[in-house]
Amino acid sequence: MTEIRLLLVDDDPLVRAGLSFMMGGADDIEIVGEAADGAEVEALVDRTRPDVVLMDIRMPTVDGLTATERLRARPDAPQVVVLTTFHADEQVLRALRVGAAGFLLKDTPPAEILAAVRRVAAGDPVLSPTVTRQLMRHAVGTAGDTRRTRARDRMAVLNDREREVALAVGRGLANAEIATGLFMSVATVKTHVSRILAKLDLNNRVQIALLAHDAGLLEEEREER
Repeated sequence: MTEIRLLLVDDDPLVRAGLSFMMGGADDIEIVGEAADGAEVEALVDRTRPDVVLMDIRMPTVDGLTATERLRARPDAPQVVVLTTFHADEQVLRALRVGAAGFLLKDTPPAEILAAVRRVAAGDPVLSPTVTRQLMRHAVGTAGDTRRTRARDRMAVLNDREREVALAVGRGLANAEIATGLFMSVATVKTHVSRILAKLDLNNRVQIALLAHDAGLLEEEREER
């Protein structure tokens, strides 16, 4: 079994200890390091090469959102899951737009945090359907004509099949579900997702979903049904 290399970033030593105890007990997860501030993250990533970073938002010197943005701008960046005690739409949206693969509250049950780390390591985003609906309504509602036009212009570079896959990603479907719905193999879906990310210069599936919602394409799809 391939171990998932995990880095913990939180300014509260008790939180880090609790996460380390909880995550370290899993056979497929290795805690490769801990940081108390976003300022420490890049150097620690260079040393430890994690697959996933669990990142707190509020930290004294460099906050988790800034640290996430810096990390995701690097080549071969680890996936980042934002972990925090509060749920504010603007914070979540910023986290996802700068490249986080998901958002979890600290009171999320341990089993769900473990599952989230595994999902992110496998390339899938981690947002509950409820949170996703809230975020997408917020994203569309605050986008305005300029954002929608810009998003539509970006989506226009996709061919018809890539657009179908992008919309399916926007609906929160996993690769296997997309494959079934569009009558293609899971490997082909993964290839299309990779091409979409490259064409749109995005970091992950969550950003594909946000762009599709910004463009208003999912609203149009629902109206056509």
